[in-house]
Formats: sequence, C-alpha cells, structure tokens
Amino acid sequence: MARLAHAAGGGEDTFPKILLRNARDFGGRTAFREKDFGIWQSWTWSDVLDEIRSLSLGLQQLGLKAGDKVAIVGANRPRLYWSMVAAQALGAIPVPVYADSVAEEMVYVLGHAEVRFAIVEDQEQVDKLSSMSDEVPSLTEIVYDEARGLRDYDHSHLHAFEDVQAKGRGLLAKTSDAADAWVKGFASASGADIAVMLYTSGTTGRPKGVMLSFDNLVISARNGNRFDNLNETEEVLAYLPMAWIGDHVFSLAQAFTAAYCVNCPESMDTIDVDRLEIAPTYFFAPPRVFENMLTQIMVKMEDAGPTKKKMFDTFMGVARRVGEKILNGEPVALKDRILYGLGEFLVYGPLKNRMGLSRLKVGYTAGEAIGPEIFRFYRALGLNLKQLYGQTEASVYITLQPDGEIYGDTVGKPAPDVELKIADTGEVLYRSPGVFVGYFKNDEATRSTKTDDGWVHTGDAGFIADNGHLKIIDRAKDVGKLTDGALFAPKYIENKLKFFPNIKEAVAFGNERDKVSVFINIDLTSVGSWAERNNVNYASYQELAAHPDVYAMIESHVDQVNRDLANEPMMVGAQIQRFLILHKELDADDGELTRTQKVRRSFIADRYAPLIEALYDGSSSKHVRTEVTFEDGRTGVIEATVEIRNMTPHAAGATRMEAAE
Repeated sequence: MARLAHAAGGGEDTFPKILLRNARDFGGRTAFREKDFGIWQSWTWSDVLDEIRSLSLGLQQLGLKAGDKVAIVGANRPRLYWSMVAAQALGAIPVPVYADSVAEEMVYVLGHAEVRFAIVEDQEQVDKLSSMSDEVPSLTEIVYDEARGLRDYDHSHLHAFEDVQAKGRGLLAKTSDAADAWVKGFASASGADIAVMLYTSGTTGRPKGVMLSFDNLVISARNGNRFDNLNETEEVLAYLPMAWIGDHVFSLAQAFTAAYCVNCPESMDTIDVDRLEIAPTYFFAPPRVFENMLTQIMVKMEDAGPTKKKMFDTFMGVARRVGEKILNGEPVALKDRILYGLGEFLVYGPLKNRMGLSRLKVGYTAGEAIGPEIFRFYRALGLNLKQLYGQTEASVYITLQPDGEIYGDTVGKPAPDVELKIADTGEVLYRSPGVFVGYFKNDEATRSTKTDDGWVHTGDAGFIADNGHLKIIDRAKDVGKLTDGALFAPKYIENKLKFFPNIKEAVAFGNERDKVSVFINIDLTSVGSWAERNNVNYASYQELAAHPDVYAMIESHVDQVNRDLANEPMMVGAQIQRFLILHKELDADDGELTRTQKVRRSFIADRYAPLIEALYDGSSSKHVRTEVTFEDGRTGVIEATVEIRNMTPHAAGATRMEAAE
C-alpha cells in the first residue's frame, strides 16, 4: 500500500485518485454489495481497486484512450459503476444512458456524444446497440456484464466483462510496472477535467449533454457529505436510473468521497425487500416513491382488523400532533412523550422496519413537490425526511433544508458554497462550484443558460420567503395568465392535485384561455384497492377511469383543490373549471413523459389536441383514438369516449370564512 499512499498524496481531486485513497484508508470496509439469486455479494474498497484497475487496463488494450466517450447502459450494477471510474482513469468520459430509452432516444444520445465504446448490462442492451450500428458508426466495441443469451453472437467487437478484466490481469502479471504505469496515467489529471457527460431529460426538445468536471462533482459531493454528516459508515440503495444526476452523485460521487457502501438491488421488482434487508442510513427517492409507499400502507390498513386499525389511527394521531416536534428537538409535554414512545414500540418502529427505513439517518426527496400531508406523515414517524432543489447543471445541489428548519412548502436554503438570487422576471439563478462546464457541442445553449460571470438560469420561477428558504412556483416558461389577467401556474395546480393518492398525474391548461382545465391520470393501485373494497368491478385501467364513482371521487378532490386555491390571493382566479380523466396512463414509451417521469407539455398538447379542444368548446364528452406502444415494441390503438365534467369555482376566501364560522 505504500505506492498507493504516495500516489494519492498529490491531491484527491478525481475519482481514480479518491479510489486509491479509499483502498489505502478503508481497504477492509465494504464498498459495494449486489444481490444476485437472493444472496448479497460484497466487495471491499481493496477489491474495488483491483476490479477497476483490471478493467481499466483491459479497456486500454482494446483501444480505449483519453477523450473517448463510453456509454454505460443498464440497471444499477457494481460493474457499471466501476466501469465509469475505469474509463476515467484512462482519461475517457463515461456517458450513462437511460436503460429503458427507446431506440430513437438512444440513437440520438450515442450519436451526439460520439460514443466509441459501450459497457452494458445484458443481451437486451447488446441487441439494442447492435441494431444501431449504421446510425452510430462511431460505436466500435461493446462490453457486456451478463453473458446469458450471447454465446452464439459474433464476438469480434463484443467482449465479456470478465474477458476484458482478464486482459488487464494478464498485463499486470506479465509487466511488473503495469500497476505503477496505470496510476501515473491519471496522476496528472486534474479536477478541471471532464468527469462525466449526463444528458438532460429533454422536456422541451432534444436532450443536451451536460459536461461536468471532477471539481463540479467532488466539491459538491464533499459539501453534501459535510452538510448531513455522512461518513464511511453509511449505507445507500442504488436503484434510480444511472443516467440521472441524482444517482450519479448519491451512488458514486458521495459514495467515493465519503467511502460509504453502495447496495445494488437484485431487480426493480425486489427493491422493497432489498431495502428492508439493507435498511439504508442515507436514502433518496422522488415524491412518487414516498407516495407509493404511503398508498401501500393505507391500502393494507384498510384491510386490517378493527383492533389493529384502531391502534394505528390512535397512535398516528399522536404522531401527527407531536412527532415532528420531537424530531426537531422542540419541547413536548411528558404525557405526549410517553404516548409517542409507546407508539414507537407498537406502530412507528414496526412500520419503519417494514419500509426498510429503520436505520435512516437522513432522507431526501426532490424533482417534484411532495404533498405536505405525505411529507408530515414520514417526519411524524421520526424519519428525518428533507427536501432539496437541484439540477444536472448544478451537480445536484442548489438548496438544502438544514435540520430543524424543515418546511413542506419550501426547498431549503442555499447549499454550501451556493449563491442564489431571483431575477426581475422571477426566475431563480444560482452560482456554485457545481456549475457545469457547458453543453456538449451546443455553445449557444450554454451561453443562454450560463452567464459570463457564472450565474445559471434555472428556468424555474420562485421567490425567497421571509425565513430565507426558497419556494418554487413553476417552470418560468410555463407561468402564464388567463385572459382576465389571473396568474396561471400549471405545475402548482398539478402538484396540489397529485397530493391526493388517487391521482397519479395531472396536466393543467389555461394560458391565454378563459378558464383552467385539467387532464387527470388516476393511480391504479390506490383506486384499484378502493374499487375492490367497494365492490366496483372493472377489467382495465380504461374501464376503471371511466367509472361514474371514480369520477365522483376525483371531482371531490378537484373541488378541494379549488377550495385551497380560493384562499390564495395570487391563485384564486386559477381554479379548475373543467376536467377529464384520461383513458390511458401517460407513458414515457409513448413520449408523454420524460425518462425521469416529467410531463412533456408540448407533446401532450399536440397528441391530445382534440381533448383540449373539447375542454374549451363546452362538450360533455369526446371520442378519441390514441396510438400506444407496448413493452415488446408493438403498437396499437386505444379508443374511448372520455367524459368531461364542470366545476363551480369558490369565492375568494370563502372556505376560510366558512372555517371561521
């Protein structure tokens, strides 16, 4: 280990250098785990150094060199994370790609990035990339992890992961100074070098390649670790898309800089069980994951016996009253502390254990607004769930919520080393060490996003509240006005609707129109459970969505949102006056959502133009035909007659006055 200590002494400003530090200082600690056939396999930091070094030298012998782009495609697997650092050690640039991207999306990213190598998970990804050979001529070599199904393929430019590592290990065995030469190869690399290229989700057009340097990621990761006191003892579950900046920071940048353990689940279907077995101490999930967990809890409690349900309701009442105060260290009466302690033993503890969050030190959610009731539910259980606001271009961190300053309607204060300001237009701007280098091959977009003095336009409208916390209203370009001049903030309205567990997605319309109307997607799990308990028969999502009782339920939710908006002076004129329940779920494969599950407004406006027209021409229903893409790539058509319902707006402040009476 003496050579490692010497090599790392020049400054740990890149991940290959940090890898040497971790192998030296934390060599025996578990760095990665992967569940395979129901058994957790483990690798220490010393093992990880050996795995990455062998792979890196093997890739070098295949012709990978500095400046080359390497696509990383697949589910969260240790070998894919290692591949990124192995490429970086040679000066190559990893380009993680969403594994569930359709061919058109993947072809664009691989071609635009000028990818030469690809390291993929399995046969599915090999087939996908092989079919693109004519459209992406720069791609010459593919390395695969799982060999199943690939035995009879042409292996002239196709390589097994183990075989590439074997080349590297062979070189190490034959050449005495191969290990030293490998270290010298990246010793001169600096924090200013490009570490990774991550493509945006493409909500407004083609995805853009965001170039992030080692400094961007390493400094941001270290700041995040210090902010939440994260160290080498943490456990995280890596289950979010590897192409997303959040996973890259939480599962690689922070993991390497803090030297904590990254756990990769067996599959997306086993995440709940795997989280239960690992009990992560540091956990991130978008609001939808927390919403789904809460929905499952509530569905099960509806089916529980009367005694168990009574106990749950009683102690959850105690938790809602004092749980968050106890978590924040605020004074609470002795009687309530005793009741809460009893609730921890009978309800909260078992519930946290069942969710796999019994050891949680800090949890984060971001990406969309989370419902205040959902947010408070988890915090009332004693879980330190917080919100952050971030972007790919910021290496995640823009704002964070400090302990003891947690508010459901804000996203926190500026993160360490981050400057924040609000433009005259209401747009949020920031400056930080995490600010991206630029967009790959798109100087014009870089100039329009990043000013000469380093300020970045987020594209989000917001304001800084009196308590110093940032509050996001909507995408700046989406904020508009109704014809009567009333403010129209679609995401603000949509998020209020999605606070109800029965509503999975919503899309609001109203800019330069005389009223606000919305599309609604029901949540099949939640509404399906309700249907089962109420003896409502249905054979498909389409049939359930059109059921009169489901419409009545959703109508009550829309009315509640209107009541809330009536009490907000800025939004009282944006109450929902017409709505419909879509006959199909919005789907990324159909182009309606991005791969990070964000609504693509312009696409939906074009695709469902007849339904939007019906919302505004007074129609009570509309027959539509919609083309859909199935999982196997086949296409089909769904036909339906969609009902449209009217809503009566509430007078400004009316519900507040009703409550006072």
